[in-house]
Amino acid sequence: MNLVVLDTETTGLEVADGHRVIELGCVMLSNRKHTETKFHYYINPGRAIDAEAREVHGISEAFLEDKPVFAEIMDEFVAFVEGTELVIHNAPFDLGFLNRELELAGNSLRLEQVCEVTDSLALARQMHPGQRNSLDALCRRYEVDNSGRDLHGALLDAEILADVYLAMTGGQTALALEGATQPNKISDSGKTRFTADVDFPVIRADKKELKEHQRWLDLLGPDTPWGEMGQAKTESKH
Repeated sequence: MNLVVLDTETTGLEVADGHRVIELGCVMLSNRKHTETKFHYYINPGRAIDAEAREVHGISEAFLEDKPVFAEIMDEFVAFVEGTELVIHNAPFDLGFLNRELELAGNSLRLEQVCEVTDSLALARQMHPGQRNSLDALCRRYEVDNSGRDLHGALLDAEILADVYLAMTGGQTALALEGATQPNKISDSGKTRFTADVDFPVIRADKKELKEHQRWLDLLGPDTPWGEMGQAKTESKH
């Protein structure tokens, strides 16, 4: 299954207040690698943009006047994401807006019905409890270059999130919590459910590394917990 990393920009923060999507950006990953396959549109929302939102993404109403409305790009978008796993940072926010756009365009489909959805923010909170887990904070933590992110942009943020997600799910940091780091999926009901189907790479020690490891065990002596005697002591307690 291909991964599609998705982000949106909107006219404001609350879909319940009638705010709309104005930019939609998706990048596709195949076998955990970037591809040239992308989906990107600016969208005419047919309404004003809140000043606070404009400060975040820098998109003006004048810029969007000649852009397509969501209904015009809807079929192409659904075809792009159908059957994929969507990776979204704070997925309920973007899903709420996109499902509302589908509804306003006369389509009763919900994205959760045609895609698996992974919330990378929920995953980050599991992996780094009590820490900042914004996209910028994760870029710093995983040393992902976001130097070009002066303003938010859906396609740029999707590309950055793709790098962050690969770093989060592909290394020793992700394995350290013994399964607590598996991504959350958004079910058809919109509720987050736990899954354990992430395919982490397995890197095995070669003969040289095993020989060096044994040399260190010999230096530590027979009572080390990793030696044969230590293992026998451990097993005798259980």
